[in-house]
Amino acid sequence: MERILGIDLGDRRIGFAVSDALGITAQGLETYTRAADEPAADVEYAISMAKKHSASSIVFGMPRNMDGSYGFASDKVKDFAKLVSERYDGKISFFDERLSTVSAERVLCDAKLDWKKRRKVVDKLAAVVILQAYLDSGAHTSAQNSIV
Repeated sequence: MERILGIDLGDRRIGFAVSDALGITAQGLETYTRAADEPAADVEYAISMAKKHSASSIVFGMPRNMDGSYGFASDKVKDFAKLVSERYDGKISFFDERLSTVSAERVLCDAKLDWKKRRKVVDKLAAVVILQAYLDSGAHTSAQNSIV
């Protein structure tokens, strides 16, 4: 089994997480502040993270509305993932990220972190939540790229 990079893509920041080599647990890596109006720089950074952590695949959190439909935010993720796939040889997958940021915020609030500290790590923790749910679902063992 090889490592999987989890990405929580936001308008201002990108959260990164990586699986262990067995694909059992997700660990937070960092929160990256996006380059203003430079999507190519953001794409290159995401690819460099995949290479740095020897990730054979990337899973993007896919935003969905509470009714399960896809909205404008999901188009942004698909567009970004397409740019990544043009320069990355590994598998690209998507996983439902509904409430991942809410879950991450709850954990950080329970830890009594103030809002400034939460803002710095919430995207990283959201990436962990997304990747861990993906790993727990067994979706990474299927042969197809899918939106779950």
